[in-house]
Amino acid sequence: MENQLYPLKFKPVLKDKIWGGTKIRSVLGIDFSPLPNCGEAWVLSGVDGNQTAIVNGFLAGNDLNELVEIYMGDLVGDAVYERFGDEFPILVKFIDAADYLSIQVHPDDELAAKRNIGYGKSEMWYIIDADPDSELISGFSRKVDRETYLTHLHNKTLRDILNVEKVKKGDVFYMPAGRVHALGPGTFLAEIQQTSDTTYRIYDWDRVDHEGKSRELHIEEALDAIDFNVYDDYKSKYKPNKNGSANLVTSPFFTTNLISLDKTLGKDYSELDSFVIYVCVAGSVSLVHDGTTEPQIALSQGEAVLIPAGIDRVDIIPSSPSEILEVYIA
Repeated sequence: MENQLYPLKFKPVLKDKIWGGTKIRSVLGIDFSPLPNCGEAWVLSGVDGNQTAIVNGFLAGNDLNELVEIYMGDLVGDAVYERFGDEFPILVKFIDAADYLSIQVHPDDELAAKRNIGYGKSEMWYIIDADPDSELISGFSRKVDRETYLTHLHNKTLRDILNVEKVKKGDVFYMPAGRVHALGPGTFLAEIQQTSDTTYRIYDWDRVDHEGKSRELHIEEALDAIDFNVYDDYKSKYKPNKNGSANLVTSPFFTTNLISLDKTLGKDYSELDSFVIYVCVAGSVSLVHDGTTEPQIALSQGEAVLIPAGIDRVDIIPSSPSEILEVYIA
């Protein structure tokens, strides 16, 4: 039994950002010293140079992609391994925006391949908490062409043609590659995304860092990535399901459900050819898997656990009313 795969926990990679705050510490209890702030905690990552290392069990100390290379389909699922190889395909973050993030866009898989930069970047946000007036930018508020867009960008009136959404706890936004977006101040969230760290920064609010330097913009690179279409609805609708799974996002890149529970819930994954990630966004739970009698792992708000594809059943035991994002590739 000792060399069998088991639910895996990770040491987060912490990032200070010009727009970052302190909620990673005050809400999640993650010590980010000596950083001045922490905009992002990467709690599960296979991004080269930013991989998360396992902290529990006999595999402690190994980086995530090392395990994919060794265990292949037993860890991620045969179909997933065939598609993605030795790179783990999902990146999980917690993000604390104390100020506006840059207005930005990500390339899709096709453009990323053309530019030889790995995969594209589609992502989703689950809002854990938000200040009363918090907002974010998602897409355009009206259909524009390149010339109109560039005129507004040059005149620093880009916000006038962008769609601004008020946000509150529990909101879900899917950001497919190509959608111009920006998080606003006071938003605290969990992000599920493709494994990619490619961001094209379009406009950074003319701000500078403590040395008086502005961050690099990628205006030309972004042009071919932007989806200029306008959409009826930018917020994902879902129906909460007490003591069950509510689907939040289904995409070619990941499926994300919200599990809300106040009593033990059993999950059967025997028909799923994929890993499963649990991301705790509220409360805390213990996990029992495949007939073991004692809880094998504790999962608290701000933590993620990777359930290997070879595990067929997980019982989730909450210690208080809890919420977990359930992520896999269908």
